[in-house]
Amino acid sequence: MSQRYSTAGMYLCYAVETTAGTRPTTGYTVIPEVKTMPSFNPAPDAIDSTTLMETEYRTYVEGLKNLGGALEYGANLTADLITAWETCNSAHDTAAADGKATWFAVVHPKLDDAVFFEGDPSPLGLNEASVGAMAETTLYITPNSAPKWETKPTLATASQTVLGGN
Repeated sequence: MSQRYSTAGMYLCYAVETTAGTRPTTGYTVIPEVKTMPSFNPAPDAIDSTTLMETEYRTYVEGLKNLGGALEYGANLTADLITAWETCNSAHDTAAADGKATWFAVVHPKLDDAVFFEGDPSPLGLNEASVGAMAETTLYITPNSAPKWETKPTLATASQTVLGGN
């Protein structure tokens, strides 16, 4: 039986293409303070293929998977997060102006591969607040490609420090 893992140590990171159309493999920057991540395992649409001859059950063929639009990442609202997210958005805007994409990766420290996707980050807003609660926000990334498992990325030096040298 394979070893089972907790979610401890998972992180979200990004890098912009240096060559348009080529996913970067190095230089990824960790986005700090992320607490929750969306599912990358949606059920495929079920397209009804039932004929009039069926008398009891409908039949289906598998359709497309739907990530549901912008992906939501819950995060603690800190000065470090605000700076990191503004830097991410600025890097994205600069890359987009040059016809280059921004790639995001969801990394688990004990797996060899990570999930990658191209995406557009949205500017940071301010979530609701209540008495006695943590100041939190939601980071939105609109995916522009299907997620895919590939060898996990190499982080930029500053991001390795954020993760304690990993």
